[in-house]
Amino acid sequence: MAAPLHIGIVACSAEGAALCYRTICTEGAAWLDRPHAHPEVSMHTPSLADYVDCLDRDDWSAVAELMLDSAHRLAAIGADFLICPDNTIHQALPQVLPRSPRPWLHIAEVVAAEAQRRGFMRLGITGTRWLVNSSVYPAAIEARGLQWRRPSDADRDEIDRIIMDELVYGRFESTSVASFQRVVDGFRRDACDAVVLGCTEIPLIIGDHNASLPTLDSTRLLARAALHKAIATRD
Repeated sequence: MAAPLHIGIVACSAEGAALCYRTICTEGAAWLDRPHAHPEVSMHTPSLADYVDCLDRDDWSAVAELMLDSAHRLAAIGADFLICPDNTIHQALPQVLPRSPRPWLHIAEVVAAEAQRRGFMRLGITGTRWLVNSSVYPAAIEARGLQWRRPSDADRDEIDRIIMDELVYGRFESTSVASFQRVVDGFRRDACDAVVLGCTEIPLIIGDHNASLPTLDSTRLLARAALHKAIATRD
């Protein structure tokens, strides 16, 4: 049987990319029914500061160029398709796709498909302020006929602070866990039946084990979608 497709990871922040990479590698054996097996994986990431500079000045064309640079580097070393374990910069993906050397999986579409599969109807969205204020998740969720809710402005600011000042540096504070739990509780009161963990670092501190709603772990869902594509579509 032919080898699985080669997965290219267009990375942005380290913790989320590492979790995605680790999930592909550790869960690959079960998909391939072979100990220690997983598809070939390559990753490229520029400095996170380069992305943040673009985000701070709302320059999505520059974000797209960074993503395309990674895409071309990964295509040059044999990646068959690409994933990006960063929800925020998916806002630039429409500018990337027409010039991309390889096809992409879209993280929000993967999450929305899983929400529909599990029968959820109204989703709370968490993530950086750039992500939560964008149409990345609303568009994917509405395309599946589902509803969505955003956190309050104050909660958006606090979530963003936790992500950018703590989680991307690998800091996991108990007070921040409590803040996320409070936001999820608010979504539950607003009749949401699940919450999107729409930053790839969020699953490092919150999940089904400590949240009052079922969680949609964007990082692991993207990794599993990549495994499925790499294995199911091989020649």
